[in-house]
Amino acid sequence: MDRLKGKCALITGGTTGIGLETAHAFLREGARIAITGQNPATLESARKELGAGALVLPSDASDPADQQKLAEAVRDAFGKLDILFANAGVVELKPVGQWNEAAFDRSFAVNVKGPFFLIQSLLPVFANPASIVLNASVNAHVGMPNTSVYGATKAALLSLTRTLSGELISRGIRVNAVSPGPIETPLYSKLGLSPADLKTVAASIQSQVPAGRFGKPSEIAQAIVFLASDESAFTVGSEILIDGGLSL
Repeated sequence: MDRLKGKCALITGGTTGIGLETAHAFLREGARIAITGQNPATLESARKELGAGALVLPSDASDPADQQKLAEAVRDAFGKLDILFANAGVVELKPVGQWNEAAFDRSFAVNVKGPFFLIQSLLPVFANPASIVLNASVNAHVGMPNTSVYGATKAALLSLTRTLSGELISRGIRVNAVSPGPIETPLYSKLGLSPADLKTVAASIQSQVPAGRFGKPSEIAQAIVFLASDESAFTVGSEILIDGGLSL
């Protein structure tokens, strides 16, 4: 239970779902953690749930200037950073004909631009060694209808996993990714669907998963703990696909 003892970690989008579950896992493993979010209600809820062991910071994941401020806050609080889990993201699903430029730009700003400039801002703060884990998605691998932009953002993260690995490994910084399949999180409730439509969509997705169910946030968090820990010291530029067989 002490795999992360003495380490300092930052989790973006850490107030709900996979991010919050990972925050709990990191605390159990002995890490000091900081989490980010934008919603005042979920920020306060996470603060109460995680307790005094967590630093809770409001941050706009799409804004490079906010990423610089976040890096400075982490440096001031911890002095150095051992682990980054870049988890903050947005999902917008619709047919290709219904996209406009503003929505396209928002998806790429939150899912790609934000993590990229956060990593850049954290370069002076990262310890040696350090671990970066990017949260990608099975949608980078499968041609699921209505996921064109979302899937493209996650494919970009997988590309960054490889290119940044080649660039940063000499500094002792490992970059890896997890790619979850459908997971039981509040994410789907944010799609703006009616309860009936949401139930239909969930049933359709579940029917495509060979394991016959949605995954649990804890199943993703366990993989992230491994990638964040010294147990994965020889794991560089890799992706752990956790999708119940959806991509088979």
